[in-house]
Amino acid sequence: MRTLKHAGLILVGAFLWVALSLVPADAARLKDLAEVEGVRGNQLFGYGVVVGLNGTGDGKSVQFTTKSLSNMIEKLGIRVNPEDIKVKNVAAVMVTATLPAFTRPGMRLDVTAASLGDAKSLMGGTLIFTPLKGADGNVYAVAQGAVVVGGFSVSQGGDTTFQNHPTVGQIADGAVVERAIPFDLFQSRRVRVVLRQPDFTTVTRVATKINMELGRPLAAAVDSASIEFPLVDDLLRDPIGLMARLEQLEVEQDVVARVVVNEKTGTVVMGENVTVGRVALAHGNLNITIRTELDVSQPAPFSEQGRTVGVENVDINVGEEVKKLSMIGGNVTLKEVVKGLNSLGATPRDLISIFTAMKKSGALSAELVIM
Repeated sequence: MRTLKHAGLILVGAFLWVALSLVPADAARLKDLAEVEGVRGNQLFGYGVVVGLNGTGDGKSVQFTTKSLSNMIEKLGIRVNPEDIKVKNVAAVMVTATLPAFTRPGMRLDVTAASLGDAKSLMGGTLIFTPLKGADGNVYAVAQGAVVVGGFSVSQGGDTTFQNHPTVGQIADGAVVERAIPFDLFQSRRVRVVLRQPDFTTVTRVATKINMELGRPLAAAVDSASIEFPLVDDLLRDPIGLMARLEQLEVEQDVVARVVVNEKTGTVVMGENVTVGRVALAHGNLNITIRTELDVSQPAPFSEQGRTVGVENVDINVGEEVKKLSMIGGNVTLKEVVKGLNSLGATPRDLISIFTAMKKSGALSAELVIM
């Protein structure tokens, strides 16, 4: 009995080891790599007015704000001349939202309100009834509610202090859907899956995984970004369940070696497949310092021709930090590349210049993206 028990444990352990080894370490769900063609959001927009601002609204020069306020008041049965409206607690805004696929009437959407005029802040304001239209001109939602701004703006005596961006605000669940966009996903009896990052290797793996799930070779890669398969009669019995199973498939994504640098922020992002050929590298910094001192040149006492003048004394110092040549690379991994560059004392901004030079020399085996 003890021998059989140990043998059973060995078999279970071997089965678990084989099962775990079949799943790639960097595999991702298909729903995280791709989306079904046609299942997308639609952009909505509208013109609205935010009221209740604490003196931070549009000024007198923004005429469309006063005209909009006048038209709104007229709809309430009160006639007002736009030229007589002199308020600072109203701001004209552009309201935007995204209508997701399969959204039904009565559901709510998050909206964004952005100032159109010269308002200083939308903090504390309330958006008044604003219809949101689609590209076809039809109204699909109506927005209204309190605007939340993640910042502030304070002005006093010509000085202004602000945090973040106070002229753009959010309204959580601020729009109610009034009309749904008609869409039948399975009307064509074909489904196309589109990768977010096109790649021939990944798209082939996805097609193979789908065929394994379907139990027959129905799916085929159309190009580097899409896979298509027909919905035969037995698959049409439960198409929703089929899509739920497919989006849970684990697929190993093949990523292109890429280095992304942002010169404005000094950000450098490198993928794990980045390699560098053997190269000699030296990177020095040229420092230029300019100092200006203001002195006063005063004539001798009792001088009739001389006069007191200001004199600028400019001192310019130029210095270059000399670095020795260092050997790095040789088809090394990302960890070794970073270690080699750190040994040179390279900062993130230095890396931008270094990677650009490496790419031109042919030593960097990766796509270089400069933002």
